[in-house]
Amino acid sequence: MKQEEKTSQSDMKTDDQRVGSSGAPAPTGKEAAPQLQSGKWQTLLVVAIGVFMATLDSSIVNISLPAIARNFGVPLSGAVEWVIIAYLVVTAAVLLTAGRLADMVGRKSVWLTGLVVFTGSSALCGLAPSLTFLIAARALQGFGGALLMAVSPAMLTAAFPSHERGRALGLNAIIVALGVSIGPILGGFITGYFSWRWIFYVNLPIGILGLIATLTFIKEKVQRRPGRFDPLGAILLAVGLASLTAGLSFAQELGWGSPPILALLIVGVLALIILPFVELRVPNPAIVLSLLKNRVFTSALLSLIISFLALFAVSFMLPFYLEELRGFSTELSGLLLTPLPLTIAFIAPFSGSLADRIGTRWLAAGGLAIAGLGLVFVSFLNAHTSIWGIVWPLLVTGIGQSIFQSPNNSALLGAAPPQHQGSASGFLATARTMGQSLSIALAGAIFSALGGAAAGGILASGHAGGQMAQLQHTFVYSFHQTFIVCACIAVVGVLASLVRGKETPRAKSR
Repeated sequence: MKQEEKTSQSDMKTDDQRVGSSGAPAPTGKEAAPQLQSGKWQTLLVVAIGVFMATLDSSIVNISLPAIARNFGVPLSGAVEWVIIAYLVVTAAVLLTAGRLADMVGRKSVWLTGLVVFTGSSALCGLAPSLTFLIAARALQGFGGALLMAVSPAMLTAAFPSHERGRALGLNAIIVALGVSIGPILGGFITGYFSWRWIFYVNLPIGILGLIATLTFIKEKVQRRPGRFDPLGAILLAVGLASLTAGLSFAQELGWGSPPILALLIVGVLALIILPFVELRVPNPAIVLSLLKNRVFTSALLSLIISFLALFAVSFMLPFYLEELRGFSTELSGLLLTPLPLTIAFIAPFSGSLADRIGTRWLAAGGLAIAGLGLVFVSFLNAHTSIWGIVWPLLVTGIGQSIFQSPNNSALLGAAPPQHQGSASGFLATARTMGQSLSIALAGAIFSALGGAAAGGILASGHAGGQMAQLQHTFVYSFHQTFIVCACIAVVGVLASLVRGKETPRAKSR
């Protein structure tokens, strides 16, 4: 234990020496990094509980939407979609601000607040007497989830010595992948044998366990508190990201040219354009723009957004392929989606540990290149592909994504100075959320424009008749073109990883 403390102190000292060359401001007398004084494995356990709960919830709800719609007597399209979108919108709006707040008041405080809010709002979701109440509770749940996801990478990087950062993030990737992969299976089981309300109640024992573990194991010393929080910047950031997320979420349903979508997108863009002018004029901005001066940080951030823009289309599009074109059951479709996250869970820790030894640049670029090749293989799925023919392209994509993810995240967090690790974590979580939203919007737009969505709807209805072959051809062609575009986007991400340049001496020696 003493050896770990010495290593941690040495790492912190090296961090402080390096900050000046990173392009980010050095610590001042007003602002110093909160220091976690907990064992690294205890911290990993605590983070794992919270991250598993948040990622499980993000994937468990989708499969229960039909049951929720029937319970409240509403159609599956329309207001019930806000059960998903309210969570996403609030999460996107809060992530960056939550990360900055963690730097100011301490990561443990933000983490505990997230656990309490998420667990309490889960109980409210389960008790919801109306759809409106459920949507409001889901928005509150999104706030709690944002606090957890924004601060978790910073807690890990503070607890683990820097030469094990990639390993820690790889282990964290296991928890994320397990939550994502178990969610649909568990959600289908709970909804089928109990009630949709229990998909929310399942969070209660997990959340309570997380609270007990946090209070027991996590010790943190916040050395000094900075000045006042920047409310105007936080509001502009929230309005901008929330508006963009809502606009992208509803664009396919309402149409890109519809007044509500145009209004949301315009408001979102204007708010984000105004934001830098406000932030550069306040002493304690809500978003630390100076981090973007660091070439490694900005390159890793851009690569992350592009990777999710390209790769999240698999999770979004495959259910349509499996259920509409192939006619598979929901249970089988959910099972066939698990190879991707399970591959990430298996390989990410190894790629993270390898990045600690050889650096992140080539691993990130090579991993995203493999994932892009996997997207090309996915694009060739058709109406007669075997089960194995469906699985192995997902394995290739998962292998590439897992090789990319931990090293890239390690580079991003390693490029930020200690006192801005919370902000860096917020950038990371926001990039992931926005990349996913953009991926859904882009893939949906291409697929719909080429007629795939309409063809899939007719095939699923069972009224194809003599048009079966033509509808299948339209669906497969649209599916193919969508993933070819995504593969091309992945190539751009590879280039973004390569142009980051050499990593700092700290990233290699730590």
